Amino acid sequence: MIDIRHVDKQYRIGQINGTTLQHELQSWWARKQGKDDPNRKLSSKGNYGDLFYALKDISLQITPGEAVGIIGANGAGKSTLLKLISRITAPTAGSIDIDGRVTTMLEVGTGFDGELTGRENIYFNGTLLGMRKEEVDAKIDEIIAFSGLEEFIDTPVKRYSSGMYMKLGFSVAAHLNSEIIIVDEVLAVGDNDFQNKCIRYMKEASSLQGRTVLCVSHNMQQIRKLCTRCIVLDQGHLIFDGDPEEAIRIYLHQSVREELSINYDNVVRPDWLKEQPLVLHSACFPDRDSNLFSDSERVRIRLVFSALKDIKGVSLRLEVKDTFNEAIGTFILYDIADLTAGEKKELILEYPVSSFADGIYNIVYNFFVRDELGNNLNIENVPGLSFRVRHARGDSELAWDHRNWGNIFLYGAEVLQISDADTSQL
Repeated sequence: MIDIRHVDKQYRIGQINGTTLQHELQSWWARKQGKDDPNRKLSSKGNYGDLFYALKDISLQITPGEAVGIIGANGAGKSTLLKLISRITAPTAGSIDIDGRVTTMLEVGTGFDGELTGRENIYFNGTLLGMRKEEVDAKIDEIIAFSGLEEFIDTPVKRYSSGMYMKLGFSVAAHLNSEIIIVDEVLAVGDNDFQNKCIRYMKEASSLQGRTVLCVSHNMQQIRKLCTRCIVLDQGHLIFDGDPEEAIRIYLHQSVREELSINYDNVVRPDWLKEQPLVLHSACFPDRDSNLFSDSERVRIRLVFSALKDIKGVSLRLEVKDTFNEAIGTFILYDIADLTAGEKKELILEYPVSSFADGIYNIVYNFFVRDELGNNLNIENVPGLSFRVRHARGDSELAWDHRNWGNIFLYGAEVLQISDADTSQL
C-alpha cells in the first residue's frame, strides 16, 4: 500500500514559504542592511538559513491490513512523515508510492469548513476524496451514529467544541471509502469511551477489512492496543521497525532520564500543599552511579525534609507507577518521625526490586499524617526518582511480556511432583 524509498525532508531555518511580495522585499532589505529579518520565524536551533533534516534516508514498506504505530520524541519527524505520505508536502529526495485513497486526520477538524454544518462537511470531505454523492449517502447515517452527534449534526461546526470536532472528523475519516487511514495524535482530544471506540474500529478496519492504518501517538497504551507493528523515529532517523512491545521499550529507554538526585526547593507545589507543615528538599540514590537495579538488589533512597510547624506522626507513602503513570504498588511507612518547627531530618530507606519485572518505574513521595479519626491527610506530594529493573536470565527463560503478563513477577511456585498420569481416572 505504501512504498517509501530513501526519503529525505529538508527545511531551512527561518524560511517562510508562500509569503507576499511585500514580505519578501522586507526580508531582502533587512538582510541587505545587516538587520534581523522582520518576518523570520523564531527558532532555538541553528542560524537563519541553516539547513536541517526533518527526515533522513527513510525506507519502509507497509502492506494492506497493517496497523502501524509511529512513535518518537517531539521533533523526531513523525508528523513530517505523515504529511509526506498524505501528499501535504513533498520529499526533498527519494520517492513515496501510494496504492489507494488516503484519509488523513493530522489536526482536529482537518478539512472542515466552519460555516458548514456537520452534515454538509461530511459531503464536503467525501467530495475531496473523489466520492460520488450516492456513495456518501450510503454511509452518512453510519457516520453520524458513530460520532454520537445526532443532536448537533445540522449545526455549523464553528460552534463545535474540540472534542466534537474530533468525533466528527474521525467518524468521517474512518467510514468514507479509503484504503489508508492516517491519524496523528487527535485521539488525545476525545473522551475515554470514544477513544476506545475508535481503537476498536481501527483494529477491525485493519484486521477484517484489510485497510491500512497509520497512527502517531504519545500514548503507549493506545499503540499497544491498536498496532501490529511499530516504528521508532529519532531526530529524523528510523531506528527501529518491528514488534510494538520492543519499539515501546526502545522509545521509553530513550526518554528516561538517568537522574540520581532531585532538588525540590524550586519545585512549585499546588495551592493545596502550600500551607502544609512539611516540605521535602531533596531525594537521591546515595552512592550510586546508575538507576539500574537487578535481582536481589534493594533500592536505597535518601530523603531530606523539614518541618514548617510542629507535627507528629509523619508517615510516608511511596507510590510506584509504570511509564504510563498507572499504579503498580505502594510501600507505606507509618510514624517515621515527630518534628518541631524548623527541624530538618534525613531519612534513608530501602525497598526490594525482586518482584518487579524488567522495566522502568517512577516513584511518587507522599508524606501524610493521620487525624484523630484515623483519616490520612497528605502534607507533601511530589514526583520522585525513576529506577530501572533488569534481571539476569538463563538461556531458557522467556523475555518478559508486559502487555500480557503485567509488571509484577510472581515467584514462589514450585513443582512438587511430576509422574505418569493414572489414565483409569480420566
